[in-house]
Amino acid sequence: MAGLFLSSLTLMNLRSYRRAEIAADHRPVAIHGPNGAGKTNILEAVSLLSPGRGFRRASAAEITRRPDAPGWKIRADLQAPDRLHELETSSEGGAARQVRIDEKTANQIALGRIAQVLWLLPSMDRLWIEGADGRRRFLDRMAMSFDAGHAEAALAYEKAMRERNKLIREQVRDTAWYAALEAQMASAGHQLHEGRQLALAEVRSAQEQAETAFPAAELDLQQSEGEMPETETDLREALAESRFRDMAAGRALVGPHRTDLYGVYTAKGVPARDCSTGEQKALLVSLILSNARALAARTGAAPILLLDEVAAHLDAGRRAALFDEICALGAQAWMTGTGPELFAELGPRARQLIVTEEDGTSRVEPAEEKDGPP
Repeated sequence: MAGLFLSSLTLMNLRSYRRAEIAADHRPVAIHGPNGAGKTNILEAVSLLSPGRGFRRASAAEITRRPDAPGWKIRADLQAPDRLHELETSSEGGAARQVRIDEKTANQIALGRIAQVLWLLPSMDRLWIEGADGRRRFLDRMAMSFDAGHAEAALAYEKAMRERNKLIREQVRDTAWYAALEAQMASAGHQLHEGRQLALAEVRSAQEQAETAFPAAELDLQQSEGEMPETETDLREALAESRFRDMAAGRALVGPHRTDLYGVYTAKGVPARDCSTGEQKALLVSLILSNARALAARTGAAPILLLDEVAAHLDAGRRAALFDEICALGAQAWMTGTGPELFAELGPRARQLIVTEEDGTSRVEPAEEKDGPP
């Protein structure tokens, strides 16, 4: 199956890079070099070709190379199944980042409609044992991969909830103000809840149909208390009924912001939070692959995958299985590791890059390949 892939990527004044030009093809990209050389910065640049603040959730100012640059820019050629797209995103002076698609100004949501990007980072290894905020972000990234408009619903819900929380903290009693904001929260919140349910259904289906070396997870949505209202009307009424409780708590106690993602290791019947570190990592890999398979089945194109240091935390057998599944899926996976031995099982199936760093400046160059693309 043909997937999306970047055929070129240029970084300008982004973190440790003054300028880097990377040529790629449909194959996975294996990036190796010492710790701190700047490998993850390349993956972060690719993550900025999707809606949001990238996988580090950094501000535009934080991404800019300091102290010698006023801003940064990323350019890429994205080969989609139907055509080639020219993508550009940039920021000057720490301002909100700008997006251009095919030389026309666009918003970030438009990126999500032409480029689906999924990622797995070392920081996500604690997903199941830390706070619910991280699991909601994981869930919403999953939902956004199926519907870029999910991001707009999330932003609308958060904005209306912040305004309502301000009324609550100030003990405002005007019911008309609350009603207007609760109507906005109910509309966006219902869309959020439906998007999350759809994403879980798609991933569950992909897990059931897959032949994989990685364990399946039973996934469900849970509320911190009570049940999530199923309809927009029910949510609006629940918010209205909860006003006095919310005033006592100082925040909204009902809605999709109280949702948590619950996972169980299917074969063992053990909650994901109680699994070993290795099992939790394997479950995360499984979910990312299932998300990718579901997208490929729905759109006809496998998404771009960003897998930071993933090979180092898998044994040789699981590593080889992961590479085989990525190649079978037809996904361009950008992967990092400290040495080429971590990608030996890929052989010529991947494009190999070496990253080095000197005096605070990173450089990337292709590694010698014994054979060309298969």
